[in-house]
Amino acid sequence: MDQNSDNHHFPPISTLHALEARWVVPVIPQGEVLEHHSVVVEGSRILDILPVENARKQYPSAKPVVLDEHVLIPGLINLHTHAAMSLMRGLADDQPLMRWLQEHIWPAEKRFVSERFVRQGTLLGCAEMLAGGTTCFNDMYFFPQAVADAAVQAGMRANIGLVVMEFATGYAHDADDYLHKGLQARDSWRDNSLLSASLAPHAPYTVENRTFENIMTYAEQLGLNIHTHLHETHSEIEDSLKQYGMRPLQRLESLGVLGPNFVAAHGVHLTQAEMQSLADFGCHIAHCPASNLKLASGIAPVDALRKTGVNVAIGTDGAASNNRQDMFAEIRLAALLAKGMTGDAASTPAADVLSMATINAAKALGQENEIGSLELGKYADIVAVKLSSIEVQPCFDVISHLIYAAGREHVSHVWVAGELKYQKLEGQAGVYANIEPAELKEISTEWQTQLSQYLA
Repeated sequence: MDQNSDNHHFPPISTLHALEARWVVPVIPQGEVLEHHSVVVEGSRILDILPVENARKQYPSAKPVVLDEHVLIPGLINLHTHAAMSLMRGLADDQPLMRWLQEHIWPAEKRFVSERFVRQGTLLGCAEMLAGGTTCFNDMYFFPQAVADAAVQAGMRANIGLVVMEFATGYAHDADDYLHKGLQARDSWRDNSLLSASLAPHAPYTVENRTFENIMTYAEQLGLNIHTHLHETHSEIEDSLKQYGMRPLQRLESLGVLGPNFVAAHGVHLTQAEMQSLADFGCHIAHCPASNLKLASGIAPVDALRKTGVNVAIGTDGAASNNRQDMFAEIRLAALLAKGMTGDAASTPAADVLSMATINAAKALGQENEIGSLELGKYADIVAVKLSSIEVQPCFDVISHLIYAAGREHVSHVWVAGELKYQKLEGQAGVYANIEPAELKEISTEWQTQLSQYLA
């Protein structure tokens, strides 16, 4: 489906419209809260941000969208997920990572993962993320063209990981085949403003040195990010020491992989020297607190990483290991864990966590000039959160409320590039612009039946 297709459920919006909000939290400057302000959107971008009364006088032709009980924030950016694994939600819970992968997830993927599985699973994941205020996700999975097709149907922004590993799957035969197919898929969507790509070596324990060297060559030639799992478990580090005589991060540094285009998911087990290396090379960490806890991998040293100068953003990981792609739950957990780990209630305050879920993630993707904050000229990726229900009253500090009190159930509107992609009115089910709930139900029912038979 073309990204410019007409919305199924919403009337076409005017070229110029003004979102009149009780509060606007632009993220840049950090901590700023604008009261009774309008975000004026022209086409796909933010034209102006100014007091409501001024906006009505200055832009009399702008169509108003009255949001007098809402806060407007930038669209949340999920910096690490495997969206298609929504179809494996709860498939093998309460298992440690390597057993979970080797005995459950990888065998299930070998049997079921196909282009159709990935497209449908990603669409299900996109629907969950959109309804929770996520407008952009950084993915890593097989069949990247299928991921692209689902993201475009949903109308979401996606950075699509071109996954690479050494062993054969239903998608590719070997590392060279993964690279060839991934880059071929990227060529097909290069002109779509919603889509971008990263090279995604799965992890140091599934990718050999020669392959990392090839990935580096392509990344440099094409200007692509590198997105991988790193230092997620103790066993990953121990195995690397046995096989290579060095820890995974040291190995990647020796291969020349580290740099400002490097995004590492998890980063749970890091020494101070390793954190300093990440900072020195300008690398980024996708912090996935719920997944790390559920798989008993540990708790990433977020406070220390940030104090060392590492750019830290937030991801959910896949729904098979979380089991939610819920950025509101993730940011709350990230804030609380940082305080509990440090014994400092002032650690990682609410405004910092909101930045981690927005502009920090945009920086990690190299898109901070386009998304991640509400600023003039940026894409109008905007989320409205309604703060009128009893469980979020009273409200003394709107940014604090976003982190500690509000949840994805309070998201009422989601715009991507100025187009309304999701809306939830009072007392009604949420409605998507380009996704039919009946289609999601059919997808879920079909794959649950197939996977249940496999588990039996």
